[in-house]
Amino acid sequence: MIDPAPEDMYMGPWAPRNVSWGEMACYFGGAMLVATLGTWWILQRGSRFGMDEPDTRRKLHEKAIPRLGGAPIFLAVGLASLVAGYIGGLGWTRWLPVAICNALIFSVGFVDDLKPLGAKVKLVGQIGTALILYALGISIDMLSNPFGEGSVALGWWSLPLTLIWLVSIPNIVNLIDGMDGLAGGFGLFLCLTLAFLGYYGSQPDVMVVSLAMAGALAGFLVFNLPPAKIFLGDGGAYLIGFFIASVSLFTANKGSVIGALLVIIIALGVPILDTLFAIIRRGIRGVSIFNADAEHIHHRLILLGYSKGRALAAMYSVCLALSLVGLSILVTKGIALPVVGAFLFLLALGTARYLGYVRSWSNFRLQINETMERRRQREFFRAYGRVLDFEVERCEDLENFDMMFRHGLERMGLGVQARESTKPEIIRLGEGKQCTIYHPQDDADASEWHLRLDVLVPALDRCLEKWQALPPCVEQHVPSPSLPPRATA
Repeated sequence: MIDPAPEDMYMGPWAPRNVSWGEMACYFGGAMLVATLGTWWILQRGSRFGMDEPDTRRKLHEKAIPRLGGAPIFLAVGLASLVAGYIGGLGWTRWLPVAICNALIFSVGFVDDLKPLGAKVKLVGQIGTALILYALGISIDMLSNPFGEGSVALGWWSLPLTLIWLVSIPNIVNLIDGMDGLAGGFGLFLCLTLAFLGYYGSQPDVMVVSLAMAGALAGFLVFNLPPAKIFLGDGGAYLIGFFIASVSLFTANKGSVIGALLVIIIALGVPILDTLFAIIRRGIRGVSIFNADAEHIHHRLILLGYSKGRALAAMYSVCLALSLVGLSILVTKGIALPVVGAFLFLLALGTARYLGYVRSWSNFRLQINETMERRRQREFFRAYGRVLDFEVERCEDLENFDMMFRHGLERMGLGVQARESTKPEIIRLGEGKQCTIYHPQDDADASEWHLRLDVLVPALDRCLEKWQALPPCVEQHVPSPSLPPRATA
């Protein structure tokens, strides 16, 4: 049975008191004001650090934009929580583990915004933060039956399930942070959903911290809606995701995965679906799941003719609808769960077809075969790229490598001279260098050729390192001021 958390779970000297509607408005409005002023200060001050530079592939904004939006959000939520704990009498001691770990996960992302850490380092930081929260007593210990009485103790499964929950949600939020206002708006809806869960379960402290985060996100969105003047960055995305994941554990009854967590999972339907599509898409294509592309749901909507504003409104509407659908499970005590499950399954199928991930269900097998053929071609390019990388070490001089490089390009069907049947592609290298490679005009989209030609970058970078020059056959040119040199590790 899905029941709200019992009132006796707050027994003790630090038990939170009830909160009036006026106080809730003050927490929301105060956090919103702090986040708005903090974001404005960052924009007015300007900085050479934490800037998101445009490129010619995925980042199409016209100029460099700061990605430090997580800082004012963190400040606003922190101040609101301190006020609620010390002045509002809401009982702050049981929130210390959540506060510490949210600060840690924000720090991991914020440092990456200032200087890229790499996916593996960030993942280690996320897992480490989740382990700390688990060690401090915040975990999923039981699975309750949503259709009736009883629950199952997880035992040693508690650790992996808690880690998966705490690590996956921040990464899901970060994955959808590819469009102005998207991740911040989704976070706002989810925090309002958490606030309702706190209200429904007679948990005023959950309600207050959720409203504080919602207010902070509302203040940030003033500057993040299209066209964005500031981005969340990894710090902001990780903070939103980990906040939702950790606070949702407080809305559950003594560590049981009950209606509260089901509500959050369903409310996260759009980003979860987007993540699922990305994993399947990249898995079939044979590329890393961490390899960014421009084929997320919001990219597809824009390709279908939606403006950024319309695409954002459409995704907000779906997020709001899914939040209400998730809440229906809680209100009906699990009765609506089978209907909701069928609805989500049909939604996934319809979305895949509407967005063009599946061109036709009747020809789906043919589409898979075409994708596998492109995967084999990409694997050939990858293998030959490694050969050219080894050739740099084997060749005694640049002229010898130039010959090998020409031969390698011919084997891959590429060239260094323009022809009527070819298209140019700029490859950005280290040390501010750029060169142009020409590829055949075929039905492969631009992102496919980006993946294929990226295999040449290690060999050309190594060539620059060894001889301080590129092969003479390659067309070189000075980079545009709007396209800064590619960051090197």
